[in-house]
Amino acid sequence: MELYSVPSKRLDDYIGTNLHPSKEFQENVRDAVHRICSFLKENCELDKDASVIKAIKAGSTGKGTTLDMSSDVDLVIFLSCFSSFQDQVEKLDIFPPKTKGTRSLQLHIQAKKKTELVEVDLLPAYDALGQITFPHKPPPEIYIELIEANGQPGEFNTSFTELQRNFVKRCPAKLKDLLRLVKHWYKEIKQSSTSFKLPPKFALELLTIYAWEEGKGEEQFNTAEGFCTVMKLITQYQNLCLYWTKYYSLDDSKIGLHVKGKLKESRPVIIDPADPTANVAKAKTGAWGLLAQKASDCLTQSCCMKDGQPIKPWNVQPARVIEVTVKQPTRAPEVILCNPFDPINWIKEKFEKEGCICKLYWEETLEENTALQNDKRLADYGIFFPTTFQLLYITSQTMNIFVKDLKSRSTNYTVSSSETVLGLKKMIEARTGIVVNKQHLTYQDKELEDGKTLAYYKIRSNDTVYLLLRLRGGHWNGMD
Repeated sequence: MELYSVPSKRLDDYIGTNLHPSKEFQENVRDAVHRICSFLKENCELDKDASVIKAIKAGSTGKGTTLDMSSDVDLVIFLSCFSSFQDQVEKLDIFPPKTKGTRSLQLHIQAKKKTELVEVDLLPAYDALGQITFPHKPPPEIYIELIEANGQPGEFNTSFTELQRNFVKRCPAKLKDLLRLVKHWYKEIKQSSTSFKLPPKFALELLTIYAWEEGKGEEQFNTAEGFCTVMKLITQYQNLCLYWTKYYSLDDSKIGLHVKGKLKESRPVIIDPADPTANVAKAKTGAWGLLAQKASDCLTQSCCMKDGQPIKPWNVQPARVIEVTVKQPTRAPEVILCNPFDPINWIKEKFEKEGCICKLYWEETLEENTALQNDKRLADYGIFFPTTFQLLYITSQTMNIFVKDLKSRSTNYTVSSSETVLGLKKMIEARTGIVVNKQHLTYQDKELEDGKTLAYYKIRSNDTVYLLLRLRGGHWNGMD
């Protein structure tokens, strides 16, 4: 790949020379789009009940991130014959698509006095937004209607083309250049990996915007650092969980419930900022793994090196830091910032009281026996959004218990009834040197789970817990 031989300090020149569309190409596209729009509005008789309300350029040409010689154009036409999302489905079903995917009409337009053909895809859509224009946020009723339509994820995203386009179009010029660079890299990888299906390109565009928002957020930045940040985030795809609230809010109960459900899906998750039903990172098994391998390789190339050393990426995590409100029994609620990949115990340590055990309950569930487990993370509960926890203090009751191996050797431990099984294992490790992952504890013939407390198993003072060791092959045996 030619990009890999470009020195990092020359990336801006490379983008300007090789990736920007020529003026001639831009004129060809404008001419083709103008001619189609004029025809649709003035001469095209679709049906007495079907007129073109408006036509919107979508894709790279609409967003202002076109690569040189990328001659395909998406044009969304909003038709008056569609009165709802369901109506669009029913009326488009009259004309089954010839190929899989979005129902569209493909045209090849020759620009005036030019020999080059411009490929234009016409995509019909329901005008859900009406006269709403950027930067106004649509009323929540529009998104509630979308969710209640129960379509496939992203099935109606063409109705939100204007929002999707403006989300990218608003970006500063240098960020658009970074988008071009990432898209060029993706295009080269795709051409060399024809036997593999890669993740959607739009997912990488949103990932690039996220990297800039969290890393710099300024109009001027180091292109190589930004590019390396995107590559690093791709290698962390298993933890990616991103969403935006520019056009819809999680405060609305119906929308919030839907989006929070999407955030609990298998990662990577990147929710379309204009369409909350679509996880644009959804891909075939192995697709992200392949892309991560390519990104890891890219990070070792000249374009990601400086003076023989890897360029340091921006400090951007695969998910945003979130606000967590902790309600306490005798004090005012306290707001703390949390990384979704921090362990629950990290939060609890901030509120510890001597002689007491902290328990955290998620206010959205507040069910009995559902205290958040110390060794789990917010991400394990699908918490990637601002939320509230209830904090309870339980007076610690100490007791003596015995831990016995199969050779009847007993050791006395002083523990709290609210101690976790994992905590007991750590005590055993500290005293005997037997590491936690080699231990297998049972009580009354039941295997004890790390995250549960001794009180959960009704273990009382002077009770005996049995210790087995894991041998090679996964079998259990007593201590030697």
